[in-house]
Amino acid sequence: MDTTKRNTIILFAPRANAGRVKVKIPYELKAEREAFKKLDGTFYHYNQKLWSIVNTEENLKKVRHLFGSKLVIENEVSPAKIPQFSPSEKIQKELDRNQQKMVLKGFSNSTIRSYQSCLLQFFKYFETADLRTITKTQIEGYVFFLINKYKIGDQQQNMVINAIKCYYEHTLEMPREYYNITRPKKSKDLPNVLSTEEVRQIINQPTNIKHRAILHIIYGGGLRVGEVRRLRVKDIRSDDGYIFIKDSKGKRDRHTVLSPLLLDLLRNYYRQHRPSYWLFEGQDGGQYSAKSIQQIYRAAVKATNSNPWSTPHTLRHSFATHLMERGTNIRYIQSALGHASTKTTEVYTRVLGINNKTLKSPLDSLYETVTFGKKEPH
Repeated sequence: MDTTKRNTIILFAPRANAGRVKVKIPYELKAEREAFKKLDGTFYHYNQKLWSIVNTEENLKKVRHLFGSKLVIENEVSPAKIPQFSPSEKIQKELDRNQQKMVLKGFSNSTIRSYQSCLLQFFKYFETADLRTITKTQIEGYVFFLINKYKIGDQQQNMVINAIKCYYEHTLEMPREYYNITRPKKSKDLPNVLSTEEVRQIINQPTNIKHRAILHIIYGGGLRVGEVRRLRVKDIRSDDGYIFIKDSKGKRDRHTVLSPLLLDLLRNYYRQHRPSYWLFEGQDGGQYSAKSIQQIYRAAVKATNSNPWSTPHTLRHSFATHLMERGTNIRYIQSALGHASTKTTEVYTRVLGINNKTLKSPLDSLYETVTFGKKEPH
């Protein structure tokens, strides 16, 4: 993000009869954000990463006065929604065929649902064509159509491409290289990371011991939300000092660190709640919901006045960055996070590189070594 964008606050011009006005305040502008929060009726929309305030002429004047030359007014344009429809018999047959192949290949239920939804649109678009003869250029034309008409983002674009590649490679068993479809340029945005003090405040904020244990285990083990939900009581290997993560991303099992402090907290939690199978049970004894974990985190962030842009996954990013700050070998961090390649883990070296306060000059260590335990000469 360039300097101009980091210093620009966007007020989206409200539509007729709109109850609230949305405002986008970059995370870097902390003083402006704090000043905006003091206005009556402000609210943070977590999913949209936008603030809003009640739509009155008085409030609009206050916002203009507050932000001055940093404020830019833009029209909010809603992209057209991708239409929903029932599949024809021909399309349904192909969807069923693809689903069967994905189940046999061991894809997760959530991935199957996402890919099937993408393929429904793809099959409809090429309903009159022979899917086996569609070219790479035609497929890229379809992806461009989605971007141009429905304004799909990079994440959705990659999902569409993955679904199409999966269909051609696994279901139709066509050459992998042939459908090497152009993808959006990889974002070079750095992961959002919290300071150690911010983490300490957030994970200790809940008074409910289950909520506190959930936040501690995300940060303490560098876990994804889905991995926390799938933890079983037996996955806490206290005798061996690690947490066992079964069927992680990419269907890979792994181990991650089990802090003695975390173990003590989990033992207290276990004594109070007595979970039988899942470590964190929902009300019906099943898995705890991802939505509930998000709500726990958001409540803690709000109560501690921490980074409103952060998510539970930010605790995982912070786990990796803080280990790297302490000089932990990148291979160990890669293993704890479950990354297939160190290239994925290396992004945290870039985070560390911009946080100069955490970098220590070897000169400091040199003089620490020389003077430690010695008296200064008189």
